[in-house]
Amino acid sequence: MRSLEIGRKIQNPDIPMTQLFALSPRYRLDDELPWLEAIDPSHHYWIAVNGDRSAIVAIPGLTVSSFDEFKQAIRQFRALQAGEQMTVARAASTSTIYCISSNCYAISAKVNGATVWHLFDYETLESLLMTAYPDWQCSPKDIEMGRQLLAKSFQQVLA
Repeated sequence: MRSLEIGRKIQNPDIPMTQLFALSPRYRLDDELPWLEAIDPSHHYWIAVNGDRSAIVAIPGLTVSSFDEFKQAIRQFRALQAGEQMTVARAASTSTIYCISSNCYAISAKVNGATVWHLFDYETLESLLMTAYPDWQCSPKDIEMGRQLLAKSFQQVLA
């Protein structure tokens, strides 16, 4: 897993910084560390930041209501040029895909209260977006993991 990171847990008795601080984790399909935890039925991508399973974030993914809308969204993604962006609108939120270069895309999400740009190569992000295909179904394991992680995130909000 490559990262422009200060993404390790720092253990120094003089500096009480033990929380993960990820600057820009980068994800690829062939990463040596597993980073994709699940894709739930609502198309949230549950990602272990820098492969750290204690720091999992849910990035809102692409959702569509028809095959034509799916084709249009994929074509829009494929046409992105460096410096352009694509908004992924959802019922409760929006996220933005930023094209950094021909093979580098970013989506921002909060990690430990800080906004982090998660970087993806073209193939990886396109694969995630393809899960918006109207007939796509997530695995039973992903449904259960989505339930667990959602319950955990609600507990953190309430705490």
